[in-house]
Amino acid sequence: MRFVAFDFETTGTVPGVDQIIEIGAVRFINGEPEAVFATLVDPLRPIPPGASKVNGIFDEMVRGKPTIETLLDSLADFCGDDIMVAHNAPFDAQFLTADVKKHESKAPRGIVLDSLPIARKVFPGLPNYKLGTLVQHLKIPTTDFHRAEEDATYLGHMFTQMLKRISIGGQAPQIGNLVALTGKPELRFPQIVRQPKQMDFFGV
Repeated sequence: MRFVAFDFETTGTVPGVDQIIEIGAVRFINGEPEAVFATLVDPLRPIPPGASKVNGIFDEMVRGKPTIETLLDSLADFCGDDIMVAHNAPFDAQFLTADVKKHESKAPRGIVLDSLPIARKVFPGLPNYKLGTLVQHLKIPTTDFHRAEEDATYLGHMFTQMLKRISIGGQAPQIGNLVALTGKPELRFPQIVRQPKQMDFFGV
């Protein structure tokens, strides 16, 4: 299966209020990473110390980096129609959705799958289903966690192993069956049609 594993680091936990400060998106084909879209993002505001403590990203690291508005179209083009996979996907998806709506930008067009509820069914009995726990359980080599590109890469390898566990005769499950395993409705990013900006009375 071809899919894009993605992860965002943010300034907090409230979509539309807190900001994305790092994007990690890794395209996997036949179980191997094939291409990467990864960048720090300048939120144009200070990063709270609590967020920096979690992800190790500080103000001086993002200062002068691209803003989210300048990255959204490129991210959408990178992802295209590919299936999108994230761990606790609704959380990450809400952040990108808020920015897509705010800036009336393009968005990835593929179905968004949440690997968290699928993992609970494929690997029953684990103490928890954090990405780090699953990666350790599957003996996937790691370096750092809580950085977007690394976490997206670990997720892609973990998701590949999950697919192997539930494949029949070497055939990956149908996308509809994977959506059903999440126990949630199908999730997609909104596709916004840009509206022309209205000019004022003097046309400026």
